[in-house]
Amino acid sequence: MRASRLLSILMILQTRGGATARTLAEAFEVSERTIHRDIDQLSAAGVPVYADRGRNGGFRLLDGYRTRLTGLTEAEAEALFLAGLPGPAADMGLGDVVADVQLKLLAALPPDRQAAAERIGARFHIDPVGWFQAPDEAARLPEIARAVLTCRRLRVDYDSWRGRRTRDLEPLGLILKSGRWYLAARPGDGTVEPRIYRVGAVASLTVSDQTFERPGDFDLAAWWRGAAARFERDRFVTTARVRLTAEGLRRLKALDPAYARHAATAASESDGRLTLDVPIEGTEQAALDLLRLGAEAEVLAPPELRAAMAETVRALGRVYGGA
Repeated sequence: MRASRLLSILMILQTRGGATARTLAEAFEVSERTIHRDIDQLSAAGVPVYADRGRNGGFRLLDGYRTRLTGLTEAEAEALFLAGLPGPAADMGLGDVVADVQLKLLAALPPDRQAAAERIGARFHIDPVGWFQAPDEAARLPEIARAVLTCRRLRVDYDSWRGRRTRDLEPLGLILKSGRWYLAARPGDGTVEPRIYRVGAVASLTVSDQTFERPGDFDLAAWWRGAAARFERDRFVTTARVRLTAEGLRRLKALDPAYARHAATAASESDGRLTLDVPIEGTEQAALDLLRLGAEAEVLAPPELRAAMAETVRALGRVYGGA
């Protein structure tokens, strides 16, 4: 802990030009006496730090002294300020670590480039959550993140669509997509292929003392691209034929990107309406989606979907007192 504080003090002095004992003590939540001992330790290690007396005094580094992060170029240090990590890192309990990294990155830059790097961090912000949505509730995320980093087995109580299940998992990585955290993990039943678990659906968990061997050739980004593509491909099990007005087509394209991609195949009818075959997940979900189009759309097929739509309309009529 003290070694980390000494390095952070050095970075602060280099980045800000100087700092008082009180400022440093408040930043690290220690006494001013401890800060004075830390400064003595830095000086004993050969760091040219000195005390500047007076109203605007404090500790400073000798002019021209700099410590650098070996191998990190100015452009690389600046680019890391665009990584969008502070929010997700805070979710995983690593917010303070990222703040320390940014401080060290600033210290790696010459004085004339520090302002530019800080400007990048101040003027670009990444918000991964869609409009009118809330971020996923992931109270277990910090524990899971530590298990991922330390290769420790997990036992989780998981709320799937089939109900709550207990799973033994080997956590391989975490993915943030559209404001939701997902865990890539191998089941403990000997299955080799990792599976996807939504972190927000983890009701409780136990981190085991047992570790596992992470596959040396596992590429999280490549695996996720393949898994996401398979999910989107397998999501739709059949198609529905729908008759639409022009307004209905506009609403349909706004519902889901998958519908929008098929909009170009719409065929015109003699009355000006359009017919379109759209992919659907199943009868129940398709009925929920297509009812949002109101009277601007009519399902022609399959028969079971048309019947489900009609029954829902009749039920709504009974609720609202219609014929």
